[in-house]
Amino acid sequence: MPNSNAPKTEAKIAAATPTNGQNSLTITDNRTGKQYEIPIAHDTIRAMDLRQIKVQAEDFGMMTYDPALLNTAACKSTITYIDGDKGILRYRGYPIEQLAEKSNFLETAYLLLWGELPTKSEYEMWSDNITMHTLIHENLKKFVDGFHYDAHPMGMLISSVAALSTFYTDAKNILDPESRRLQIFRLVGKMPTLAAFAFRHSVGRPYVYPDNELSYAGNFLSMLFKMTARYKVHPVLEHALDVLFILHADHEQNCSTSAMRNVGSSQVDPYSATAAAASALYGPLHGGANEAVLLMLDHIASKNNVPAFIKSVKEGKGKLMGFGHRVYKNYDPRAKVIKKLADEVFEVTGRNPKLDIALELERIALEDEYFVKRKLYPNVDFYSGLIYQAMGFPVEMFPVLFAIGRTPGWVAQWQEMLLDAEQKIARPRQIYLGHDEREYVMMGKRTGS
Repeated sequence: MPNSNAPKTEAKIAAATPTNGQNSLTITDNRTGKQYEIPIAHDTIRAMDLRQIKVQAEDFGMMTYDPALLNTAACKSTITYIDGDKGILRYRGYPIEQLAEKSNFLETAYLLLWGELPTKSEYEMWSDNITMHTLIHENLKKFVDGFHYDAHPMGMLISSVAALSTFYTDAKNILDPESRRLQIFRLVGKMPTLAAFAFRHSVGRPYVYPDNELSYAGNFLSMLFKMTARYKVHPVLEHALDVLFILHADHEQNCSTSAMRNVGSSQVDPYSATAAAASALYGPLHGGANEAVLLMLDHIASKNNVPAFIKSVKEGKGKLMGFGHRVYKNYDPRAKVIKKLADEVFEVTGRNPKLDIALELERIALEDEYFVKRKLYPNVDFYSGLIYQAMGFPVEMFPVLFAIGRTPGWVAQWQEMLLDAEQKIARPRQIYLGHDEREYVMMGKRTGS
């Protein structure tokens, strides 16, 4: 671990320096004829610089309107870099392909959180600290027991993560670096345990406690699937799950990460912020997307039905799930890794019959002009669900698995936000289109239906 005297993440992100006239944007307001020079830094202008643009002195000033924040940078970050047009994803500068091939999840988590790959001693200390915090309080186990037998595992995970804040009241000391590190150990260590307990509860099996002799992924598999005898972790499946965690560890300012930052900006404890992030991940447009892929493959049913399905998509009668991405306009680099990983998993579990349908869909989509010109390439969700299903996970567990992998990214982004001197509590503006001031009318004098 980084020592307390010089933690690698403590350096604050610098504010933009003033720019000269050549690095600015000149705006002419045609309503008034006035010109304004707005500084440009990193190909970006500050939204607050637009507030000086007014017609009347008492006006609020110009704002930008950006539903879903499609072209608004809400933060500066040094964690994850994405070039969607080129299909590039890097954690702290390291290509995702290299990390998936050469690293493991805990090392990648360290990289995201502390900014550098660990030395051998740093990794051993980090791994030991995570292992020491895998157990959960017995009262929290009773909390999970309180859920109905058919409660969704993701709902149980979100609730139990939020409940951690009631067990670790020191977590509110978010500006104390030592306290933050302790909560990070706890979150990364306990997330698989909470997820496994949610799974075991949902299938009516007794809980399995962590086994500190196993790896991070191996321990999770043991807590999920162990019966009466000691669970023997298959190395291929253990490796596959570890790689999937790496691929999901961070992805810049997506919906759940933005939720983590926005909620965390109120200076709430990290457990509450993580529960909010996991809630965002729960949605079918985010962490539930790979389930939608499986439902689509089930609907197609056979490789022979693929052409008819493709035709229906092009006619606007269906949707090709697992293709296209808000950020990537090229082949998702994570999908390339997962496609290769799928072959390794299927050698152990047997070939998933849906794979032939998936491969035919991909082949046609990459050749058909309709999809090519729309840049609809396979994304990370297209093959991940097939692997999860082959490994024995029910579809309800898919977003839970996503949440385990994403936890280091969430807390890395949260910590970076706290250390950024420019960040304040999130508070977007709105364009008000409602009524002007109205006088209250007593009920007996109101007209209409």
